[in-house]
Amino acid sequence: MGYAGMVDGGPCRPAQLRPDNPFGSRYIRINPLESCLLRLHYVGFLYIMVVGFLQQEKGMRQQKTLREKIEGRIGRRQREDVFLPREFADLGGEDQVLRALRQLVREKRLVRLGYGVYGRAVVSRLSGEPLLYSANGFLGAARQALNKLGVSWEATEAERAYNEGRSTQVPVNPVVRVRGRFSRRLRDGNLELVLER
Repeated sequence: MGYAGMVDGGPCRPAQLRPDNPFGSRYIRINPLESCLLRLHYVGFLYIMVVGFLQQEKGMRQQKTLREKIEGRIGRRQREDVFLPREFADLGGEDQVLRALRQLVREKRLVRLGYGVYGRAVVSRLSGEPLLYSANGFLGAARQALNKLGVSWEATEAERAYNEGRSTQVPVNPVVRVRGRFSRRLRDGNLELVLER
């Protein structure tokens, strides 16, 4: 008597239940894609068949895709709104990470703010288009990007004057004063970060 299937996690021929092994048990996995196990137990004059369902084994767990790993890491960083590809270098190769980030942009989970700079996104209920999600708006997200890129910056004189109450003129354009060389463009829709030297 025998059943074809899987024994000990590997493929096998129909199991041979030997009479010289009384009171023994054989475990046969019917389908490697299912967690169903047959147990044939010899009790001296007949075999008792027990069908059981097992918890999914470690080796059979479906591994997360790179996109899912990146999305999970972004979800855990609640205080960050901007992300660079190098922050996910430990999860995969550079090309793979870039493809996964582009996929998240297509899925409207991220917005691209510039070369190698991505922002957290939320989908507009009105237009259905992705919008940058940042507590401090585009300027706050741009400053996060500059910090992560290692660029020294400071608020402009016009912004400091407004914050200190020395002026009532609200700065219209997102502007920062940068120190050193930096030529990367950061933009979100019609807004673009203006750099002062």
